Amino acid sequence: MKQTPENPMIRDLTLLMLGALLTTALLAAPEHSPWPGGIGIVRIAGEQRPSVIVDDQLTLILRAGNEWIALIGIPLEQSAPGTLTATISVPNRPTRQVELKIEPNTYEEQRLSVNRKYVDPSPEELERIFAEREIIDAALNNWREASIADVSLQTPVGGRRSSSFGLRRFFNDQPRSPHKGMDIAANSGTPINAPMSGVVTATGNYFFNGNTVIIDHGQGLISLYCHLSEIDVDEGVTVSTGTAIGKVGATGRVTGAHLHFATYLNGTAVDPALLLTD
Repeated sequence: MKQTPENPMIRDLTLLMLGALLTTALLAAPEHSPWPGGIGIVRIAGEQRPSVIVDDQLTLILRAGNEWIALIGIPLEQSAPGTLTATISVPNRPTRQVELKIEPNTYEEQRLSVNRKYVDPSPEELERIFAEREIIDAALNNWREASIADVSLQTPVGGRRSSSFGLRRFFNDQPRSPHKGMDIAANSGTPINAPMSGVVTATGNYFFNGNTVIIDHGQGLISLYCHLSEIDVDEGVTVSTGTAIGKVGATGRVTGAHLHFATYLNGTAVDPALLLTD
């Protein structure tokens, strides 16, 4: 049987398209980072969209090539080594469970001196803190159905990024919860832009966080911006990537002007560095 000569142009175009598809699949999800504060990746073959639940929370699902990818936020409090159980449900298939092995990761200490009221709040301040915590937790744990093809985030503000996520913090020598965000140093008044489209679900001037904006990007992917000098968006509005949402400041519990930028998956704080593209 006579073979048709290969057309170099068709061959090169095919390789280019395959490369583009592979690149898209790779960019759709971050790298597997199975440690406290990281993002666990579970891949599920098939055409039907699965649902994946961890600790009674739905997880974000992406389509990449011929498979689905579940992105699982791993709590900083998760013991390591250890395991996290993901329950996978696919229509017309038996439910199954996957054990995600959690690897150790060491975070350093951070010691800061702040106004005494941020370490020993008064009864009135505690009442305010508890009320604000309910608002913030509701926004950080919100689930909104949305079609997401890529979770890559643009940098919300230019500036030096500290490796502050996960730091075990001491304020005035008293231990507090680990740092659940990234600090980006910038001058007060520097514009902050939305790193991805979404819906503004909460804004306010909170005791610890200062002026704050929370954006829901869909499927449990939430971003948080704290210590702003100004808030430039209203609750309930839809923002596009690059929309100005506020300005850098030094409100709340701070030692200087900066942006506290945090990202959440399935109600869990994850290192923003794993999602940023630049």
